[in-house]
Amino acid sequence: MTTAAIGAGEVPAMPEKTPKALRAAIAQHAPQLLVDFDRHWRRDIADAYDLAPVPAFMARWWGEYALARDPQLEARVHRLEDGADQEPDYKRAKAMIEEAGRLRREAAKAGPGE
Repeated sequence: MTTAAIGAGEVPAMPEKTPKALRAAIAQHAPQLLVDFDRHWRRDIADAYDLAPVPAFMARWWGEYALARDPQLEARVHRLEDGADQEPDYKRAKAMIEEAGRLRREAAKAGPGE
């Protein structure tokens, strides 16, 4: 797996867009996500007779990994979310949550190899 520059630091490139490749990348670069990834897989996908939930599963975990692979971006998003939780002004809290959501969506747009 190569690395790609994102933000101020080097972060691992996104893997192939398959559950197996994504799981391997999570195990290597964001192991804190692995237990939840595996639990979600076993609960919703592993024994499914219908593959309809797979795209939603991949979208969710693709975004989670895209954020977790960049510690600076992940910390920024969490600061915004935590700050919004403590912010007494509704408009400021809303703006913080919207910015955190925008950053999450941008991270999730990364394609394989990026």
